[in-house]
Amino acid sequence: MIRTFLPAGLAVLLALASPGTGYGQETKVKPLIGDLFTADPSAHVFNNKIYIYPSHDIEANVPQDDEGGHFNMRDYHVYSMDNIGGKVTDHGVVLDLKDIPWAGRQLWAPDAAFKNGTYYLYFPAKDKEDVFRIGVATSKSPAGPFKAEPKPIPGSYSIDPAAFTDTDGQTYMYFGGIWGGQLQRWHSGKYDKALSTDLGKGHDKEPALSAKVAKMSDDMRTFAEAPRDVQILDEHGKPLLGGDHDRRFFEGAWMHKFNGKYYFSYSTGDTHLLCYAESASPYGPFTYKGVIMKPVTGWTTHHSIVEFKGKWYIFYHDSEISGKTHLRNVKVRELVRGADGAIAPIVP
Repeated sequence: MIRTFLPAGLAVLLALASPGTGYGQETKVKPLIGDLFTADPSAHVFNNKIYIYPSHDIEANVPQDDEGGHFNMRDYHVYSMDNIGGKVTDHGVVLDLKDIPWAGRQLWAPDAAFKNGTYYLYFPAKDKEDVFRIGVATSKSPAGPFKAEPKPIPGSYSIDPAAFTDTDGQTYMYFGGIWGGQLQRWHSGKYDKALSTDLGKGHDKEPALSAKVAKMSDDMRTFAEAPRDVQILDEHGKPLLGGDHDRRFFEGAWMHKFNGKYYFSYSTGDTHLLCYAESASPYGPFTYKGVIMKPVTGWTTHHSIVEFKGKWYIFYHDSEISGKTHLRNVKVRELVRGADGAIAPIVP
């Protein structure tokens, strides 16, 4: 089913950040989608439209815990927009848990990519043994529906896949999330179920857990190499430490390129910030630069950044409509940069 509607309060949909009005100040932004709960929006420009690939939050009546069991999503919708602030089209359910042969539960934050006439939907799900893997589904349309591959990507694990295609056409996948995202359980190179959250206070003075990055094969269904660490350094060139909760990576990786620089952005998780770091290479190392967005209403923070018609936008979520951390709503606003590319911090 396809539905087209105007976001609530369209006249005030975008309180766009600009010098003197939104830079470091609080501004009101209305949800894009009001009839379903959506979160973790991955936005891409395909065929001169913005397509949004979010999670679909539901009330699963699962108690809240640090493992994220209450985020028990079961399908994906795709949304499209011709213009920021215009109509939002819901293309309906494009992939359902029951149609993924290897998956057991929890369809978390997805992303998408395009190559050689095929659109790829990347998604994390727990397998039959309750271990997060990353799957791939394909379609000839950016709006789906998508057909899942029978098995997850070999060598994949954890959550939050983010597919970045560089200007030379090469695609890289960034992924990982600690606590319920299970990244810490792969710290030794093998899955250790005993590591239920992060590595603990005994590791606070050690380099923080890193997101992972892997170059994608030409078939876009497999990694072309073993995943590498995405290292984030401080202003002195030293790795961020595990105890640096205001700056270290937690989940929600995203990559974009601006003026030849690679911008790795991510959520700090339990301190609820969106931060970014820069590098001259898609592999890093990345130097920490600052905060993109202060905490939103609700526990989680997850975003995407995309250029559209000469402007840059950030898509994100909060829990304005429901007031519940697991029932979220997607929003969008303009991203403001300085002449040097530095991103102006946002107070949502």
